[in-house]
Amino acid sequence: MSRNESTDDSPWLTPSQESAWRAYMGLSLQMTFEMNRQLTEDHGLSLADYSVLVALADSPDGRRRVTDLAAEIGWERSRASHHLARMSARGLTDRTVSTTDARATDAVITEAGRAALDASAAGHVDVVRRLFFDGLAPEEVSTLESILTRLRDHIRTNGTLPQPQ
Repeated sequence: MSRNESTDDSPWLTPSQESAWRAYMGLSLQMTFEMNRQLTEDHGLSLADYSVLVALADSPDGRRRVTDLAAEIGWERSRASHHLARMSARGLTDRTVSTTDARATDAVITEAGRAALDASAAGHVDVVRRLFFDGLAPEEVSTLESILTRLRDHIRTNGTLPQPQ
């Protein structure tokens, strides 16, 4: 049976699923490239740096347990820990004993990290708006939000990363 003849019990995606998946993957890779390029060229931050800074800035007191930070941004804990070490060396974050569990480590956004986030946010938002949202009609945004939220929650429930706290 060819991929184009897939059925519900087939190991292949249906033609419609394959088309949707390829469109998503292309969009995801291209948006990641564009956001990373803009942040790197304009502010010396990677998209990974920006993701960490946003998650920390959105947290109470600008801190999160490293495990929870990793789950929130969809990384393994070891990747988050290694990336935080590089960001700490640049003065963007600190790591300290957790305020809620002395056995755990908290990641903390520094003043330099907040300044870098503040300086880069407007340019990042411009790229997202121009390349992503300007391609949608206003009435499509709420539908897209609903679909993406449902898919994110499905992955969080059924995937292998720990649930964000």
